Amino acid sequence: MKLYNTLARRVENFKPRQSDKVNLFVCGPTVYDFAQLGNAKTYTQMDLLARVLRDHAYEVFYLQNITDIDDKIIARAQEKNVGWEELRNCYEVAYKRDMEALNNTSVTEYARATDYIDDIIRQVQVLMDKDHAYRINDGIYYEVSSFPGYGKLSGRTNVQKDDAQTRIDHSDEKKGWNDFCLWKFSKPGEPEWDAPFGRGRPGWHIEDTAITEHHFGPQYDIHGAAVDLIFPHHEAEITQMESASGKVPFVKYWVHGGFLTVDGTRMGKSMGNFVTIRDVLAKSYDPMALRLLMLQTHYRSPINFSWANLDAAANRLNSLRFMADHKWQSSTANTNQSSLIAQSKASIHAALAEDLNVAQALATLSKLEGKISRDGISTSSQEAFGRFLIWLDSVLGLKLSERSDITAAQKVLVQERESARAKNDWVKSDMLREELEGQGLAVHDTAHGPIWSRL
Repeated sequence: MKLYNTLARRVENFKPRQSDKVNLFVCGPTVYDFAQLGNAKTYTQMDLLARVLRDHAYEVFYLQNITDIDDKIIARAQEKNVGWEELRNCYEVAYKRDMEALNNTSVTEYARATDYIDDIIRQVQVLMDKDHAYRINDGIYYEVSSFPGYGKLSGRTNVQKDDAQTRIDHSDEKKGWNDFCLWKFSKPGEPEWDAPFGRGRPGWHIEDTAITEHHFGPQYDIHGAAVDLIFPHHEAEITQMESASGKVPFVKYWVHGGFLTVDGTRMGKSMGNFVTIRDVLAKSYDPMALRLLMLQTHYRSPINFSWANLDAAANRLNSLRFMADHKWQSSTANTNQSSLIAQSKASIHAALAEDLNVAQALATLSKLEGKISRDGISTSSQEAFGRFLIWLDSVLGLKLSERSDITAAQKVLVQERESARAKNDWVKSDMLREELEGQGLAVHDTAHGPIWSRL
């Protein structure tokens, strides 16, 4: 298997630190609002990464943090006049429900930052003891100039347009402009915890390294996230952990996904184009259509969201589901189809092993779909085809093999419509089609008979 490693700036053969185990960490959400489409892109594509690793027989521990204490959470709680824990709980539950809707179910464990306060305090103390951190009026700061390797992930030390600039700590007393806060001293009305260096709460960057050190130790295999977190967040993570432990590299492979735009523009509330996952699902789109939209573009490439693009993904999903829903039995079908199915599986597996080349995998799947639509599936190949669909779902997660059957009454309507078509009774045929659509079913006519799909 091969992955593009941001640290090495090239595609590399993947070799985990242990031969059969992979420790994967992905930066999770700051739970102060509903998850938006950029989150959908990142977490769907990282879900794919975990699935593909497991398909390669690796034992994967997929850890994702929940940033549940942060300036944004405190500000939003004050704005809504609710407690920060109440706000956190609300949006954390909503986030997990959205992930479940998108079938992003590969996470082994979610880790709330506030459950690791002791680990955070211990790590801050180590950095202070090693003279990498200093105290000023509002907190404990990491001194970037004390770490010669700062900038090795991004290849720079300066802020650029698409960085997570709002997460750079500002203080007039800092020694260096890019020194970052490890521990923020308490302010009236804000949440706080006891620490030997003063009551307060953690900075953003220290949360992730404390969590990963707790679960994985000072080094692990893969860190994934969106590209905007490379600087300064991931630079800060490397700086903290390698300074504290003295072990290099902190992470062996850094995997970053491209941006999401909406109608060609970077998404943001100030732009008036902020779209949440719930906004999409509220319009009765199948969640798997949104998942397919996020998967069909390579994870390192940008995705442009538009309702037209989502409609196209929904149509593509329907096409795949027609293949999966229908039995496609044909007594005249080629008897060597089990071999064709096996070859298709091998080609899809190989494409995904090449830095998650989903486009190539879907191209192979489309070819198989076309052959099945044209020739049908022989009775002897039905079992092999069913196993293929189950495997495909385990990797792509599109739920193609989990479709619920239609009711007996709906089957009667489909059969009556087919009889009406055979008699050229187009009025009755159209009436029955409209009745089925009213029940949420679309019927599509093929050479092998009618195929239904849910609207």
